[in-house]
Amino acid sequence: MKYQLAVIGGGPAGYTAAEAAGKAGLSVVLFEKKSVGGVCLNEGCIPTKTLLYSAKVYDTARHAGKYAVSVSEPAFDLGKIISRKTKVVRKLVLGVKAKLTAQHVEIVSGEAQIIDPHTVRCGEETYECEKMILCTGSETAIPPIPGLGEIDYWTHREALDNKKLPVSLAVVGGGVIGMEFASFFSSLGVAVTVIEMTGEILGGIDGELAALLRAEYGKRGVKFLLNTCVTGFEKTDTGARVLYKNADGEGNVEVQKVLVSAGRRPVMKGFGLENLGLQLTARGLVQVDEHLQTSVAGVYACGDLNGVSLLAHTAVREAEVAVHHLLGKADAMSYRAIPGVVYTNPEVASVGRTEEMLQKEGIPYRAVKLPMAYSGRFVAENEGVNGVCKVLVGEDETILGAHLLGNPASELIVLAGMMIEDGRKLSDWKRYVFPHPTVGEIFKEL
Repeated sequence: MKYQLAVIGGGPAGYTAAEAAGKAGLSVVLFEKKSVGGVCLNEGCIPTKTLLYSAKVYDTARHAGKYAVSVSEPAFDLGKIISRKTKVVRKLVLGVKAKLTAQHVEIVSGEAQIIDPHTVRCGEETYECEKMILCTGSETAIPPIPGLGEIDYWTHREALDNKKLPVSLAVVGGGVIGMEFASFFSSLGVAVTVIEMTGEILGGIDGELAALLRAEYGKRGVKFLLNTCVTGFEKTDTGARVLYKNADGEGNVEVQKVLVSAGRRPVMKGFGLENLGLQLTARGLVQVDEHLQTSVAGVYACGDLNGVSLLAHTAVREAEVAVHHLLGKADAMSYRAIPGVVYTNPEVASVGRTEEMLQKEGIPYRAVKLPMAYSGRFVAENEGVNGVCKVLVGEDETILGAHLLGNPASELIVLAGMMIEDGRKLSDWKRYVFPHPTVGEIFKEL
């Protein structure tokens, strides 16, 4: 069986590459050992946002009185929330498969083993290819903390399928995944404690906005232990005891359930990567150029495998660039304006550089900030809620970074990302006509 392109992994990078190559007329085979859609679609981006939206609707119902609407005793059914999540995922997976089939992509279910740059084996079959794109994704990083294996803990996977709420939950890791689950479970009434080893949640996000979000969730009853190292776990009759150490000394918190969200790491083993002899970075990840091509001609690495940006939307763009390159079309990957979003309620979104990055790099800048209340629509739709729009500009007024706290930050951040990618100045926003009233008008007010 001979193909012009073999794609290893069916996540956002893999299915995007396969569909684009198939649409261009190439014969393509896609290998996926689990489910097409990868972690993002099956147990990451989409299912978590589905749960978070249910929680947001419940929050809205509970606070409907602020908008002069009476809702008597709002309630939720966790089992049905999980079932709806499953239905949404199933629908989207079928949609991805349909798009691949429409472009005549051969989908092979099973664990691929790379023999050399032009040969892949899966089960008893051997497949030959002219080009290869590696999109093996990432996996949950489980920290080697004493006692963790003795307790019944969750990763994101178990949390997404759980149909019985715990009374209390300790979230180990205050990153994006940890905070989104903290948001979901706290909205449903669970007593949540977030334990983060650094000085602030959401590392990599603008520090000021991260602190504001933490303060907001603190008001809602979520407890935070910052600069705190988890030293061990002990099983109890009702759940688990989390042992920790910080500047105040040693302590512990007893909870019914523990959620470990200590980050993710690229999948580097189990599919024959070592048989390609690829050059690796100083961090031990696959080295790629601006076209996502590895040190072996005709072999590309997209998505989490190259470790540049472990985000689904980055992976999609990388796959597009890789396919364009192997087709001979001019294109190159830029990481100048990769947006990052935390889908809590309120949302946080960032693109470009943060103040911390600019200070570390010694780049002169000024921060231009406005409360979201400068937007009439934000005031109309967010009774008693604050928000912030912060844009960082260089000495020549070129936009270097943008950071938003407030709904719908996830939908607005691309407006800033496009400006950063194209090297626009702050004043350039004045030239565009924004529909009124919209929250996005905040950019014209800066």
